[in-house]
Amino acid sequence: MAFQLVTTLDDLWEGDMESFEVGDKEILVAHLEGGEVVATQAICPHQQIELVEGELEGAELTCKAHLWQFDLRTCKGINPGHTEIARYPVRIDGDDVYIDPDGDTPRIAHS
Repeated sequence: MAFQLVTTLDDLWEGDMESFEVGDKEILVAHLEGGEVVATQAICPHQQIELVEGELEGAELTCKAHLWQFDLRTCKGINPGHTEIARYPVRIDGDDVYIDPDGDTPRIAHS
């Protein structure tokens, strides 16, 4: 699969995030402060909670269930530091946001 049109910058303002079905994956798209757009797996690797229900502050996303935190600039865990979430390639064309859903594989935390 290749890049697919997912949303526009008019619909996803800076500081916002939204979850989309792209191909066969649910992908979280976040428009970070400063203008960067990031696409990650939409489900927390800990206990499969929707990350869109969490809190986004700057580039830090906190899952609502057990407060796992991720730096969306790197998709690495902050708390706990050993975890990470999948990151998908993003292409911006004008105001259109395109995502390649085959660019990564969702992560699951191992006990």
